[in-house]
Amino acid sequence: MVAEPSTKTRPSKTDLTKDTEETTLRITHFGHSCVLLETDSARMLIDPGTFSTDFEGTRELDAVLITHQHPDHLDVERLPELLGNNPGARLIADPASAATLTEADLTVEAVHAGDALELGGTSVDVVGGEHAVIHPDIPLVANAGYVVDGGAFYHPGDAFHVPEQRIDVLGLPTGAPWLKLSEAVDFLRAVAPRVTVPIHEAVLAMPQMHYRMFEQLRPQDTTITVLTKSEPATV
Repeated sequence: MVAEPSTKTRPSKTDLTKDTEETTLRITHFGHSCVLLETDSARMLIDPGTFSTDFEGTRELDAVLITHQHPDHLDVERLPELLGNNPGARLIADPASAATLTEADLTVEAVHAGDALELGGTSVDVVGGEHAVIHPDIPLVANAGYVVDGGAFYHPGDAFHVPEQRIDVLGLPTGAPWLKLSEAVDFLRAVAPRVTVPIHEAVLAMPQMHYRMFEQLRPQDTTITVLTKSEPATV
């Protein structure tokens, strides 16, 4: 079933005074678009998809968040096991993914751009709304980007939406049918985070080539941090 999300009003960019560097953030990259975020108060997993591994055993989650319906971001077959291991976790997804998950008899909260959530005591703002264009002949699907803890981390899903919040750590898509290197660099420069963690790399034979270009073309004050798969890191 689809449940209505619990939301609250979030301030505009001009009102944001939170120093995101005060947040202790630990990230585990399970490959491609799947990341585990551990803040001071919450544990949340984003985009457990078919190209990602080792996430099934994750425990004590407050939430599982899905950006959009494509299988590399949403593995419907493995998701029930993950949720069974985390009975208290809320399942959050864009409307199209929520419909798919409802058909799979999972309880899910459908969210839209502009929604503001609180998950395990950590704020999550939903931003964006649409997937980036793959080809004009391919219809666009919904895409929910997630800004965690006022900008401590931003997962854009498959989109180039630049949020109004100042972003401390950006999960940067690296390779995709909808993405070329110059677009990834332009997006990185537009967001201008303190740290960039490359994600969405599984379609590339040699993602290291892109990482080197990110390092060469990054904003001056941005650090590129490539995480070791399945190993937690504080950034």
